[in-house]
Amino acid sequence: MRLRRGATLADFAEKIDVNPASLVTVLFHLGEMATATQSLDEETFGALGAELGYRIQIVSPEDEDKELLEDFGLDLEAELAAETDEDLEERPPVVTVMGHVDHGKTRLLDAIRKSDVISGEAGGITQHIGAYQVRHVHEGVDRAITFIDTPGHEAFTAMRARGARVTDIAILVVAADDGVMPQTIEALNHAQAANVPIVVAVNKVDKEGANPAKIRQQLTEYNLVAEEYGGETMFVDVSALKGKGIDDLLEAVLLTADAGLDLRANPDKDARGVAVEAHLDKGRGPVATVLVQSGTLRVGDAIVAGTAHGRVRAMFDEHDQPVAEALPARPVIVIGLTSVPRAGDTFLVADDDRTARQIAEKREAAERAAQLAKRRKRISLEDFNQALEEGKVDTLNLIIKGDVSGAVEALEDALLQIDVGKEVDLRIIHRGVGAVTQNDVNLATVDSAIIIGFNVRPAERVQELADREGVDMRFYSVIYRALEDIEASLKGMLKPEFEERQTGAAEIQEIFRSSKFGNIAGCLVREGLIKRNAKARVSRSGVVVGEPTIDTLRRFKDDVTEVRDGFECGIGLGKFNDIQVGDIIETFEMVEIPRD
Repeated sequence: MRLRRGATLADFAEKIDVNPASLVTVLFHLGEMATATQSLDEETFGALGAELGYRIQIVSPEDEDKELLEDFGLDLEAELAAETDEDLEERPPVVTVMGHVDHGKTRLLDAIRKSDVISGEAGGITQHIGAYQVRHVHEGVDRAITFIDTPGHEAFTAMRARGARVTDIAILVVAADDGVMPQTIEALNHAQAANVPIVVAVNKVDKEGANPAKIRQQLTEYNLVAEEYGGETMFVDVSALKGKGIDDLLEAVLLTADAGLDLRANPDKDARGVAVEAHLDKGRGPVATVLVQSGTLRVGDAIVAGTAHGRVRAMFDEHDQPVAEALPARPVIVIGLTSVPRAGDTFLVADDDRTARQIAEKREAAERAAQLAKRRKRISLEDFNQALEEGKVDTLNLIIKGDVSGAVEALEDALLQIDVGKEVDLRIIHRGVGAVTQNDVNLATVDSAIIIGFNVRPAERVQELADREGVDMRFYSVIYRALEDIEASLKGMLKPEFEERQTGAAEIQEIFRSSKFGNIAGCLVREGLIKRNAKARVSRSGVVVGEPTIDTLRRFKDDVTEVRDGFECGIGLGKFNDIQVGDIIETFEMVEIPRD
């Protein structure tokens, strides 16, 4: 039986034609507590299905979306299958630039585009994805190449992987003076996993200590064998700073594209593609950079991108010049959406505004249900009361707001990977693009959440409201600072761990009877320090007979606070009187173990 992500017991009951209340009862007996309208996760449905004799399959997001579009008469796979060779025309290759931070990816794109994107970056790190098209004369023909600029920070792995998915060719930038680094390997793995051919740009060859041959040697370990070594990968020595080798690199990209890739698409149909990036512009509203993968996108088209929809009011190229239509592999900036799509959302042209809106709304409802299922903390009935009593269920709620959706998603991805064990639950209750609003503060108030702002500020009067409500808002321009702060907060919420540390031991040599204090143990301190009010353990022949507290401590007739080893003392153990000569009184304290 197939169920969509985030399905409820009511959905399951409808499929098997039973009363949802009976399923609630079955689930209760299985040790899970849920209401009929609550979204459940895959494991819970699996257990319920096994109990009732059903094999339940949760439909993947891709299949779910495919079925949704088919309901609206949009079968994309059938469309592609129906295309003939006559329908297809050549399109430019789409290239992603990848590599280790500081190896010169942005500088290389500067050299290619003859434009400056470094100056506006925080800490010299690319924080946004962009897409640009350049032209190059190859074998006498003026050819276009589309570049997708992916961020260099390792926390942006999610966006980098997405970049490789819409990519035909990856340029791997490696600094000749630095060599293969962890992020180089990470980028390489993403490209190889996406089955994308790689061209290696050995950058900074003009620097002292540069060793391009060493780079070629290092990369052979990762199945990238240079052509000069009998392999198939093209290596190009470049200096982004001096503009050296740029033409050779573009040649290598086009030769790689022509050699092994069938880069054709049908321009004579409604556009399909990917939202590469999106953000909220103060003057223009939601702005999305989209890459057309097939068909032609025109001004006036009704489009839907993920859960966003709208009509294309205007399109601009990378130089902010108006564009009337965009052919396959053309990146354009689109204005006219009602909300901000996420980086990596697919977009398509619908028949009219109403269809676009309905698709977006259904996607949003399905996503909300899936999110609820993911957010639901699975805890059995046996553990639930116990966990509450022991105070073990600690949750840090977060609201993330960023300037672009790719940054929000990457930050969310990085935060959810912070490992602090099972004692603390990190929950992202809302994410969005744009300034922090009063609604965000209200949500944070209700759910005791912390607001994380990335490259954004609070809207008017929001700071005042946050101060009044006691909501913690934190703003960052570099992603690692946010990760460090949240990790520190999470570790602070962990229950402190204690270990027992022995502080002293004394042997009972004589017992004095006192009508006022009960039995007093006359002891010789054998080791350490015996302190008044310390926790004690009385053992007889190695067996613990009691765990009292040291109530009184005396040296001769004087009350003292501590007695060192080698000295005699009188110890009163309060109401605990079961002591004999020869018993050992050990004292200990609980010491908090510092966390890593």
